[in-house]
Amino acid sequence: MTTGCWAEPSAMPAVRDFLIAWQVGNYEAAAGRTVGTDRKQVEDALGRVRQQLDAASLRLSLGTEVEGSGVDQIVKKGDEADARFTVKIDLGENGQPWEYPGLMHLRRVGGKWKVVWSPSIVNTKLKPGQRLAVVTEVPKRAPITDTQGRSMLRETGAYNVGVFPGQLADPQKTLDLLAKQTKIDGGRRLDAERLLGRVRSAPPQTFLPLLTLQVPTHNALIQRLTHVPGLRFQGARAPIAPAYAPELIGNLGPATADRLQQVGAPYQPGDTIGVSGIQLLQQRRLAGTPTVRVVAQDESGKNTEELRSWPGLDPQEVQTTLDPSYQRRADSALQGLQQPASLVAVRPSTGEVLAVANHGTGGRNLAFEGHYPPGLTFGIVSAEALFSQAGMKQSDKTACPGSVTIGGKTFTNKGRADGSFANAFAASCKTTLAQLSSKLDGQSLVREAGQLGIGKNWGLAVPAFTGSVPAPANDGDKAAAMVGEGGVQVSPLAMALVAAAAQNGTWKPPYVLKDINTTVQAPPPQNLQPESISNLKKVLSRTASRGNARGARVSGDVVGVAALATYAEGKTVSWFVGSSGDRAFAIAVEGPVNTPQIAAKFLGG
Repeated sequence: MTTGCWAEPSAMPAVRDFLIAWQVGNYEAAAGRTVGTDRKQVEDALGRVRQQLDAASLRLSLGTEVEGSGVDQIVKKGDEADARFTVKIDLGENGQPWEYPGLMHLRRVGGKWKVVWSPSIVNTKLKPGQRLAVVTEVPKRAPITDTQGRSMLRETGAYNVGVFPGQLADPQKTLDLLAKQTKIDGGRRLDAERLLGRVRSAPPQTFLPLLTLQVPTHNALIQRLTHVPGLRFQGARAPIAPAYAPELIGNLGPATADRLQQVGAPYQPGDTIGVSGIQLLQQRRLAGTPTVRVVAQDESGKNTEELRSWPGLDPQEVQTTLDPSYQRRADSALQGLQQPASLVAVRPSTGEVLAVANHGTGGRNLAFEGHYPPGLTFGIVSAEALFSQAGMKQSDKTACPGSVTIGGKTFTNKGRADGSFANAFAASCKTTLAQLSSKLDGQSLVREAGQLGIGKNWGLAVPAFTGSVPAPANDGDKAAAMVGEGGVQVSPLAMALVAAAAQNGTWKPPYVLKDINTTVQAPPPQNLQPESISNLKKVLSRTASRGNARGARVSGDVVGVAALATYAEGKTVSWFVGSSGDRAFAIAVEGPVNTPQIAAKFLGG
């Protein structure tokens, strides 16, 4: 006890209490542990650290090695002492955690240890009159290119809307109004609180862009924002609008709260990011990641010293398989139609997607994602099953009655005299295929559809509907499936691949992006029986030369089939599915139209 009474007071409690109060945000208590300047200035200085870094958290610990190690934590010399500590700051959306050593000087005043205040306590390189700031350097976004290496984006007028942080009279008010006025794509808003953190942490004298708005797409919003005090507008021209295939390529837009949940850190509110299509799916590759620098600077920004930096990742180009010449033909073929329509073309020898055209689809990529009954275009699958699994030939004699009932389901068409299967197919004899369903079991038909990619996961890097063929529960369901009814659904891309397999003899998985790894491996090619493919080609050639597809035959190598399928509430979809040389394609139009004529326009260029 005698020894304890005469022990020299330790500086440890003063250091510990100061660090704890700073960490938990009790700046008044922390300032009460200091000397050397007005305590209110200390409170303000400590409180601004989190704001100036937009920090998610701040942790402080005594010592500069392992927390609590006791190695060289405090060095005393009479009434003076130096204490070493460690600062760990989670910069949140601004980047990775930042850890650095700190140093504070203490002095014994009236028998009690006090922290001698200096800005260098926040960071050893911070000088009087300086503040911390976060500088985010966003690299130029890489392009999306076609098969010739040309950018698929066109320049368009735009405004960079932002602020000079140091000139805002009331940052909270400005950003609340910005968020309130900003309704983008169905009501999505910017996150005002996160924007405020971004503004407070940015260099006060530098223009900080908060969102980029296209002209004339966002003209109404731009006009509303001109009434928000503190906002500044910088005109620009940027390659941000899709030149063609916009439903696939996608668009750019502001990083609203829900979009940030999709793309994740390090992107921040107001950043221009991909919001649909490839622009969204390949956001990180196309945009790279920003370089983040923490700096110390005076209010003018003239004297700036970097304290720490985290290099970003360089953007990388995304190359598609789209061929501009085929794309122009596809767009032209659908131009002028009054109904929603889509067209997709693929290369049978490789599976490359050559063109993706959508017309009047409201921004939906129905060429890839449409859910339609295929009608008699599914007869390609059914015929292949009959040839490969039932031993039929295209020349086999078949019947085409005007009406037939199978398993309680009635199928009708214009009756014809008995003739070859190829002639019945060319004449759109639904009753022929319905009757021939007796030669197959339900699982055989489903299995054959799978051989042609329908219902399989293609491992495609963009969303697509691969199709669905429900297992028939009875003979009526099986007959309906044979003619592309009874719940059978496909997309134009799925049917283009069927046409490609019929032309090439091998079904190959599609791809539209080059050198892009996907989470799902593409299935292997499926080789079809040469004899059945030979029969199938003759059937499709007959259909194109003498049957329902003859309007598309602009050259002798055009084969295919046209069909009109009816589905819910009397809606119809007009199809053309076929090929010409090393190009296969499918056309789907919502409503009754002459699809062979559209096909001829596409093929004729």
